[in-house]
Amino acid sequence: MSAPAQPLAADPPRGGLPRGWPLAVLACFSLLNFLGFASTFSALGVTLPFMVKDQGWSWTLAGLGFTLLGVSSASTSFLPAYLIRRFGVRTPLILGAFVLAGGLLVLCRVTSEIEFLIGTVLCGAGFQLIAMIPGTHVLSAMFRQRSLVFGIYMTSASMGGVVGPWIVLSVMSAFDQDWRMVWLLLALAVFVTSLASAAIVGKGSDSHRRTEEQRGQVPENEWGFDVKAALRTPQFWMICAAYLSQVLILSSVASMSIAHLTETGTIAAVAAAMLSLEAAVQVAARLGGGMLGEFVNRKLLLLGGLACLAVGVWTLSVAQGYPALLTYALLTGTGIGLTALASTLLLLDWFGRKRNLELFSIMCTLVAISSVNSVIGGIIRDATGSFALAYQLFGSIPALVFVAMLFTRRPAKTEANS
Repeated sequence: MSAPAQPLAADPPRGGLPRGWPLAVLACFSLLNFLGFASTFSALGVTLPFMVKDQGWSWTLAGLGFTLLGVSSASTSFLPAYLIRRFGVRTPLILGAFVLAGGLLVLCRVTSEIEFLIGTVLCGAGFQLIAMIPGTHVLSAMFRQRSLVFGIYMTSASMGGVVGPWIVLSVMSAFDQDWRMVWLLLALAVFVTSLASAAIVGKGSDSHRRTEEQRGQVPENEWGFDVKAALRTPQFWMICAAYLSQVLILSSVASMSIAHLTETGTIAAVAAAMLSLEAAVQVAARLGGGMLGEFVNRKLLLLGGLACLAVGVWTLSVAQGYPALLTYALLTGTGIGLTALASTLLLLDWFGRKRNLELFSIMCTLVAISSVNSVIGGIIRDATGSFALAYQLFGSIPALVFVAMLFTRRPAKTEANS
C-alpha cells in the first residue's frame, strides 16, 4: 500500500517549487511588495509634479516629502520585527493595511503642506509593515531554494517601479487628470490586498510551522547568531554597507539622473527612457540572480553586483552618446538588482535564521543614511554646476565595499550563540 500524499510540501522538491500554502504565501508577499512599492515611491515620483502645480508648493517641500517617505520607511524597520516576535506575522500586515491606506487617503485629501508631510510619513511606515521584513522572515522559513524564491519576491518590488508610473498615468487619464483619484484607488487596493494577504499568510505560516514541528526540523531552521554576536563581527557591517550602497545608487539615479543627463546634452525623452531601461534591468537581474544563486556562491554574486554598480554609476557621471548611456543603464540596473538580492541572501547564509528578523531590520534601518544623497547631490550641483562629481563620489562607495568584500570571509559558526 502506497503512502498517502503529503498535503503540504514545506520545502521545494528537486527541480521545482513547492505546492500548496508556501506558493500561496509567496504569491501574497510578492503582490504586497509590488503594490507597496508602486503605491509609494513609484506613485509619488510621478504624481508630485501635478500636486506641486495644483497646490502651488515649492520643490523644496516636494523633495522634503520624498525624503520623509524614505526616512520613515527606514526608521520604522524595528516595528515589524517587534510585532512578529510578539504577536505573529498577521499583526504587521493588518496594521500596515490601516497605516498605508490611511497615509494614501491623507494624500488624497491633502490641502496643506503639513498634511502632505504627514501623509508621506504614514506611507513610509505602512510600506515597511507590509513589505521586505515580514516577507523575508516568512519565506526564509518556508523554502530551502531561498535564492530563487527571494529572486521572485524582490523582482515584485522592481516590477512595482516599472508598472507604478503607468498605473498613475492610466488612472489620471481615466479621471480627467485628477491626481487625487490615484491615491484613493491605491488606498482601496492596498487595504483590501493587505487584509486578504494577512489571512492567507497567517494560515500558511501556521500550517508550515505545525508541519515542521511534526518533522522535527525546527532546531535546524533556527540555527544562527544572536544579535549581539552578529553586531560584533565585521562581516555583518560589510553586508550592511553593500546593501546600503545599492539603495544609495538606486535613489540617486531615480532622483537626479534625468536632470544630470539633460544638463549634459541628452534629450529629456532619451534620459527618461534610460531610467526606465535601468528599472527593467533591475527586474531581470533580481529574477536571474535568484536562479543563478542556486548554483553560484552568494558572495561572488554580491561582488559582481558591486562591480556593476561602481562602473555603471561612474559611466553615468560622464555619459554622452548611446553606447555610454546603454552601458550606464544596463550595468546600474544589474548592479542594483544583484546587490540587493545577494546581500539579503548572504546575511541569511552567514548569520542563520535564528535572529535574521532582527538583523535584517537593523540593516533596513541603516538605509535611512542614504536619504542624505539628494542633499549632497544638490550641494555639489550648486557648487560645481554639474552632478558629475556627485555620481563619481557615489560610485566610489560600492567600489570600496567591493575591495573590502574580497578579503571578507564567512564568520565562524563557533562565534554564534545558537
